[in-house]
Amino acid sequence: MTNQEILLRTENYVRNELNDAEGGHDWWHIHRVRVNALEIGKAEKCDLFVVELAALLHDIADAKFHDGDEEIGPMKAGNFLSTLPLTKENIEHVIKIIKNISFKGGNFEQEFRSKELDVVQDADRLDALGAIGVARAFNYGGYKGRPLYDPSVEPLLDMDREAYKKKYGTDH
Repeated sequence: MTNQEILLRTENYVRNELNDAEGGHDWWHIHRVRVNALEIGKAEKCDLFVVELAALLHDIADAKFHDGDEEIGPMKAGNFLSTLPLTKENIEHVIKIIKNISFKGGNFEQEFRSKELDVVQDADRLDALGAIGVARAFNYGGYKGRPLYDPSVEPLLDMDREAYKKKYGTDH
């Protein structure tokens, strides 16, 4: 199986898995992250195959839709990747990227670093900017039944991961 065939099989898997996903974390989010990651990756001279696999699988089971379980995404991706003719190193690299990609703010310490992780993370963060980012935020808030605006709720600017989970519950 060629790399292109592996990517096509991965794309089909992700499309199927995210068929009924919330609009801000659906196939089109994955598509945008993939396109941006490949563009950034070309300039960074990194492993574009790993970048593309990780971009496709980075939200395969986002913790916020799985009772806060941060292991289900890497596990699900690993189970899928193990069905493909990939090297152990590529599988482990993609899983590490999924485990360590973060949009939780500056209070999250990553346990793993790689150029490929940085590329996919930057592409994911770009999708949270501008009109698409605003639309995704409103869409997710509506999905969770949160009010659009409540002036009585003060912003909390200095939370670590555990404080965030405690404040918003495991289904944040």
